[in-house]
Amino acid sequence: MDTALKNLLKQKAVQYNQVAFIAKDPIVVPHRFAKRQDIEIAGFFAAILAWGNRTSIINSANKLMAWMDEAPHEFMLRHEESDLKKMLSFAHRTFNATDLFYCMAFFKFHYSQYHSLEDAFVPQQKYTELNTEQALVHFHNYFFSLDDFPERTKKHIATPARKSACKRLNMYLRWMVRKDKMGVDFGLWQKISPAQLICPLDVHVANVAHRFGLLPNTNSNWQNALALTEQLKTLNEKDPAVYDYALFGLGAEERFGGL
Repeated sequence: MDTALKNLLKQKAVQYNQVAFIAKDPIVVPHRFAKRQDIEIAGFFAAILAWGNRTSIINSANKLMAWMDEAPHEFMLRHEESDLKKMLSFAHRTFNATDLFYCMAFFKFHYSQYHSLEDAFVPQQKYTELNTEQALVHFHNYFFSLDDFPERTKKHIATPARKSACKRLNMYLRWMVRKDKMGVDFGLWQKISPAQLICPLDVHVANVAHRFGLLPNTNSNWQNALALTEQLKTLNEKDPAVYDYALFGLGAEERFGGL
């Protein structure tokens, strides 16, 4: 990576890793909460719904939070079947009430046993793998371990085992794991380190990375997510995912990738 590109990416990371970035990004949804579990649940839905127009994503996630009485953790543990009737018509793109209700069943199951959603990704005391691939595989398998899960919901919860780039879950992990003084990412989780994160790879990021010669093509798959992260580690080995701000900002905000 040449010096000019390194300097540009560092400059853009600083430009977009700002509190001002929060208001128009799905991360604004979990930022409305203070309780750890509420942040985890609100963040999960905001991330899983993160495809399409960002305003639409935020509106859909906020609608769910309102239906959960602005207390998603308590709602997961205490809700009754009658509380779900208002959600029967929910839909965001292809994510519908069937998917929503299974997610809620999983959260009720998990939080009845564990304090944090971090344990769904890393059941052991510390995560020692090179990157988060095995944490994502474990989460997917655990998430779909309940009886009679809907097969259709699998398309919304990605896994590297199917070669998916896992953009939304990698973004979610960035929110929960990354720690800095800028106030965008939460840094709630301790078992995974920022050095183990994989850069979220979507169409915007893939196009920008390809234009810069950081990827051989514009495919959004697990192989390219790993390859891009390795490139970004040459900039910052301990925090490669910070450059998600630069690449996404250049692609989505500045249309550098040609979209």
